[in-house]
Amino acid sequence: MAWGVGGEHYGRGMPDVMQETTSLAEGARAALRRLVGREDADFRDGQLEAVRALVEDRARVLVVQRTGWGKSAVYFVATALRRQQGAGPTVIVSPLLALMRDQIAAAGRAGVRAVTMNSANATEWDDVRSALAADEVDVLLVSPERLNNPRFREEQLPDLAARCGLLVVDEAHCISDWGHDFRPDYRRIRNLLDALPEGTPVLATTATANERVVDDVVEQLGVGGATVRTIRGPLARASLRLGVLPRLAPDQRLGWLLAHLGTLPGSGIIYCLTVSAAQDVAEALRAAGHEVAAYTGRTDTEDRERLEAALRDNQVKALVATSALGMGFDKPDLGFVVHLGAPSSPVAYYQQVGRAGRATERADVLLLPGSEDRDIWNYFATVSMPRQDQADAVLTALAESDRPLSTPALETIVDVRRTRLELLLKVLDVDGAVGKVPGGWTATGRPWVYDKERYTRVAEARVREAELMVAYQQTEGCRMAFLQECLDDATAQPCGRCDRCAGAWFPEEIPQEAVGSARERLGAVGVPIDPRAQWPTGMPRLGVEVKGKIPTEEQAAEGRALTRLSDLGWGQRLRAVLEAGTSRVSDDPDGETTVGSPVPEEVTRAVVQVLSGWGWAQRPEGVVAMPSRRRPAVVGSLAEQISQIGRLPLLGTLDLAHGGPVGEPGGNSAFRLANVWDRVVVGPELREALSGVRGPVLLVDDVVDSRWTMTVAARALRRAGVEAVLPLALAIEG
Repeated sequence: MAWGVGGEHYGRGMPDVMQETTSLAEGARAALRRLVGREDADFRDGQLEAVRALVEDRARVLVVQRTGWGKSAVYFVATALRRQQGAGPTVIVSPLLALMRDQIAAAGRAGVRAVTMNSANATEWDDVRSALAADEVDVLLVSPERLNNPRFREEQLPDLAARCGLLVVDEAHCISDWGHDFRPDYRRIRNLLDALPEGTPVLATTATANERVVDDVVEQLGVGGATVRTIRGPLARASLRLGVLPRLAPDQRLGWLLAHLGTLPGSGIIYCLTVSAAQDVAEALRAAGHEVAAYTGRTDTEDRERLEAALRDNQVKALVATSALGMGFDKPDLGFVVHLGAPSSPVAYYQQVGRAGRATERADVLLLPGSEDRDIWNYFATVSMPRQDQADAVLTALAESDRPLSTPALETIVDVRRTRLELLLKVLDVDGAVGKVPGGWTATGRPWVYDKERYTRVAEARVREAELMVAYQQTEGCRMAFLQECLDDATAQPCGRCDRCAGAWFPEEIPQEAVGSARERLGAVGVPIDPRAQWPTGMPRLGVEVKGKIPTEEQAAEGRALTRLSDLGWGQRLRAVLEAGTSRVSDDPDGETTVGSPVPEEVTRAVVQVLSGWGWAQRPEGVVAMPSRRRPAVVGSLAEQISQIGRLPLLGTLDLAHGGPVGEPGGNSAFRLANVWDRVVVGPELREALSGVRGPVLLVDDVVDSRWTMTVAARALRRAGVEAVLPLALAIEG
């Protein structure tokens, strides 16, 4: 295993820097020059102060400095000096694999032997353990999640805590509820701090923390009564040239990129708010001849490494990315950052644009906000917040179980979607109410109280931050100063470079040809609806006696949707259509129900395009409508228009039995299926209409989310004798 490349190793066999020099400052400077490979290198303001506090005073230090200031230099230099003193390895808690890869590379350049233990290198863990036992490691990087891995927690953590020469908490704003990227696992660091021997120095670093976040992090770092020093510098980035181009339609935003991406300096990042938007934009830019690639949370680890290297080596003009490409990605000469859609807070925005211009005189930063931004902010703001009813259900399930329960097993007991359930378990674990053990999760018996006041405050803070993001777009003052003020930087002053200080530096005109090309790309229709082929596990527990594979003779065929609701093109248009088509019951007991609007003709024409390009093996022989309580006018009018245009008989609508589906949207697969089981049925009139049909039928709906309603409906039709069911929907949720 390679422990690092270049330079001489610190630790065993390392040059006696502390003996060769006459002061800590000289030894630190020598270590710094090894790190950067330049004999004229010197510390920036605050760096040596932080090193001295860690090495001489063994203090706990919080460093809040702008991206590119050199926080990693502080902990690598401190590591070199602490190792020379005979201290054990530095432990760095780091949130992202990309950050770890860059830090290991930087450590190697300094001769610091750095290794990591994470989910991507499990085959190397035994080698890492052996090297740690032999004191052949200077730096160990771990994710916060690793701190709660049962084997790591029991076998590795006690020894590491006892021998740790320096603990580093990178991206420390993740500790705080108030931070823009709060991660429950970061709360575990309090336990690690408790386990450290007295006098073990601790360094926490971040570039994105306002006073509220700083106070919260300091409180947690000070566990046990320890004093925490805060070293804070100005956050202005002299290289960044900020700008906003507001009030553009989706085709105009994409058109601007198609026309002007090539004029932006060097290579950079184009941020999108959703995975589908990133994929759509990347495809459109590639089709226009731009060398770009998509990078999202769904990108495999190996592909991430390849794409990061391609951007770092300027082999691509840009990566079109979600926030998955953020903290820790290090390309000092990154030339630009463009946002198609605004992040939910100025603090998060500052963090992302901070990727650019770290070692260049100029980098361009442009925001192209979208009308859909607020809806996306609201979704992500709510999905990360624990709910008391769900927490109570999880704790009850674990308390009543005589064995540990895995996450899939819990899904059949509590109606919580997988992503939210995993986050909720982390929160409960960090708060001590549940524990992770081999085989799953158990209740500890410790009471857990939902802190309504705390979560209400956090929710209100996120609303205020969203309003600040809108205010950033609309401000008449300096944009950099606005971001600094949001971060409580007292040194904020006009930058003289942004579009408010110096006028628009970016082209505002968008050639009609580019807009037309964007409109054509965004107007593309047709997204597959993959049929469900497997029942969720544990369904008998919910009173539904199915398991394993769905019988082929009961499955739906592959279907089609016009678009995804998150798509930049039709997705945005359909949001308005669905809103107008929603029926509403008056609050007045004597009032009337307002029936929603039918599907506009332009939408139906687009659906007809989907049908014409479907390429089915056999033309459908009829149309069946899904029952809808929320949008009967939408589903009914769409089914009727398709019937007329395609000259297909409108066979009827499925019935809702027992009052129809129960439960709320957004639950997990097991409960979503149980909520619709035997509640969408073939009624007598529809059964009679189907009696003469031998071929496939189109099953029409408005929005498909979990696909379980469509699956149950298709099963009912197949059991009624239909040869094949072809699902057709306006949109796929997400």
